[in-house]
Amino acid sequence: MEAPALTVAILAGGAASRLGGRDKGLETIRGRPLIEWVLDYCAEHVVRAVASKDSPRDVELLIIANRHLDDYARYAPVCSDLAPGFRGPLAGVASALGAAKSARVLTLPVDCPNPPEDLSARLFAVMHEARAAAVVAHDGERRQPLFALYARGLAESALAAANAGRGVWEWQDAIGAAEVDFSAQRQQFHNLNTPEEFAAYPDVIRARD
Repeated sequence: MEAPALTVAILAGGAASRLGGRDKGLETIRGRPLIEWVLDYCAEHVVRAVASKDSPRDVELLIIANRHLDDYARYAPVCSDLAPGFRGPLAGVASALGAAKSARVLTLPVDCPNPPEDLSARLFAVMHEARAAAVVAHDGERRQPLFALYARGLAESALAAANAGRGVWEWQDAIGAAEVDFSAQRQQFHNLNTPEEFAAYPDVIRARD
């Protein structure tokens, strides 16, 4: 069986300390869990982009989580973090790279419902042009390390770095990740961290519409 063209891994393993420890991906906006918003984004702007190519192949979806696994499994296959507890996002990246069937893995955080529409296309383009094993978004002010595209062969490196307590930003520097400029779309990397931000987000949607 042909491997999928891309694995999309949604990182949902954070401790959500500013949300009272509640699971961000299962918090609701307009009555729908946040994970559904992110999956809608993937269907509209990632899966469709891959399917429009000359030789369309499937996109593999994974959810990386360390609690409420049965709840997340309603939406897509779930992988638990390879490192126990809340070890940070690099543990989630390592889990995604280790489980992926595709040669390329796009990571997205569960707490950002509206990333740039052309995120995956531009990351792929720079990966090809720069012959890079990893590319990551930059919003013009700072790197957005969880919006990244990796070669699956980095799985062992990511796991070793996570077990050594290194952060995802530090590891990306070590592997020479190329940055992609998304400064014109900086606001779309806004993530939801607090109850107030979740409550206010419907107003953001209405303003955008």
